[in-house]
Amino acid sequence: MTTSTTPTDASRSWFKTLRQGLAHEQALWAGVAAVLVAIVLLPILTVVVLALRPGQAGLGAVFASVLGRALRDTLLLMIATGAVTLVIGTATAWLITMYRFPGRGVLDRLLVLPLAVPTYILAFAYVELLDYAGPVQSSLRTAFGWSSRSAYWFPDIRSLGGAVFVTAMALFPYVYLSARASFVQQSVCVLEVARTLGQTSLGAFWSVALPLARPALAAGVALVLMECANEFGAMQHLGVDTLTVAVYTTWLQRGSLTGAAQIALVALLVVGAMLMIERIARQGARFHHTTGRYQAIPFQDLYGAKAYAAIAVCVVPVLLGFVVPFGVLAYHAVRHAGEAFAGGFLGAALRSILLAGVAALVAVGVGLVLAYARRVVRSGLVTQAALIAGLGYALPGTVLALGLKLPLSAVDNWVDSGVRATLGVSSGLMLSGTIVIVVLAYVIRFLAVSLGAIDAGLERLSPNLDAAARTLGETATSALRRVHLPLILPALGTAGLLVFVDAMKELPATLLLRPFNFETLATHVYSLAALEKFEAAGLGALAIVLVGLVPVLLLHRTIAGGRAGS
Repeated sequence: MTTSTTPTDASRSWFKTLRQGLAHEQALWAGVAAVLVAIVLLPILTVVVLALRPGQAGLGAVFASVLGRALRDTLLLMIATGAVTLVIGTATAWLITMYRFPGRGVLDRLLVLPLAVPTYILAFAYVELLDYAGPVQSSLRTAFGWSSRSAYWFPDIRSLGGAVFVTAMALFPYVYLSARASFVQQSVCVLEVARTLGQTSLGAFWSVALPLARPALAAGVALVLMECANEFGAMQHLGVDTLTVAVYTTWLQRGSLTGAAQIALVALLVVGAMLMIERIARQGARFHHTTGRYQAIPFQDLYGAKAYAAIAVCVVPVLLGFVVPFGVLAYHAVRHAGEAFAGGFLGAALRSILLAGVAALVAVGVGLVLAYARRVVRSGLVTQAALIAGLGYALPGTVLALGLKLPLSAVDNWVDSGVRATLGVSSGLMLSGTIVIVVLAYVIRFLAVSLGAIDAGLERLSPNLDAAARTLGETATSALRRVHLPLILPALGTAGLLVFVDAMKELPATLLLRPFNFETLATHVYSLAALEKFEAAGLGALAIVLVGLVPVLLLHRTIAGGRAGS
């Protein structure tokens, strides 16, 4: 006697097998995402454990020595830079978006160029230009016959005020781009309603356009504050003892690892508090239009004194943030090219390209896994894991270096002990003394950049693609390889480019984690500037700036390429 399987039974069996396969794949992707997030959290946990380890000096002793001044300088720097960049970025974005005046199109592109100049290179250039022995003060002494510093007053670039000036000129494009992206998406309808209610152009800006842009402005200022908290090279060169500088000096110059960890913990708390404030500032400020009909914002023509004033407002930040430092770099690069090549420029450039290229490949791979895991699993746990993975971007480089050096050194020592006991030879430093730890630091630091670009690419793909692939017998992994990857190649390329450029510019983590006698362009420029030989570093600094121009211009093209209603 034989039994037959009905179509209904076969369908149920097929669906059961499919559900089991889906559950197994989702568990696998979730597990991989959890492991990657654990690696990202490793430096944070290391700093916390070391700082709070019992039997060590408390925060009171550290505060009395260096922490108090470092915390004060960091907060003052963040507050002042945030305020200056908010004013410059918002004003220039509004003028460029709403008004037509001579040179507007060129200025729109030029206003983003300071992002290509790392803050530490901007600081090196301005110290070279404005310090006592620099050309500006030397020319003034010659012109007016002054014989000493006491004979005249000149603002000191190596001060907290100088640091605010340098960071503001380097970072205001973050606010400009955020504000510009918000303003270009606003419809003229809401502004016209404000005008019919008796508002002037300025009144419409304050009452309508600015509230609509508030979330974007908060996001831009938050990026500025994170960069201020992370900046090391510029602050050390300008003599400002921020928390990142204090971690470096306490760890390497004072030899106190625990003290450095405690300062690093405070730096983490400052960054965390800043992120919370940014979220609170945006909470309840999500404005949207009540109609799907958008009318493009028409330009208002400016003439005479108003046009010249608008040009001046937009030109001055470009001159101070890009043209002047770029001129200093180009001058030294051309005049001292032979000295730069003899001093190791080519080797440092090749090592930078190698490190940045490897880091970009790894960061894109890790970002792809996390982004795709969030798409496949669709659980709150995996979503939170992906968000946590992006926290590395908020970690100051010195804190990241401290949090990675200790656990990887411990792993190296453990492996070395085992190899010595088994084979009688030393395995050496396989992780903490090689470029492996530098690449790992880059990946953790810039994973948020990669993840954001890949997420944007995947979000453009309809979920129906996944369902269609399933019905054709594809697994989640094979669907990624055969369906999704070919469609998101531009997003992967963008992610890789952004990570590559950021890695080329990264200084503090590279400085602390690099192998002995291993120079990248960033550390090469830093070392020469620290020896007051910046003229020999001009070519290296110029190379970093030129590499950074590519993604900056691409980013501007994406944001400013359209207006609402177009």
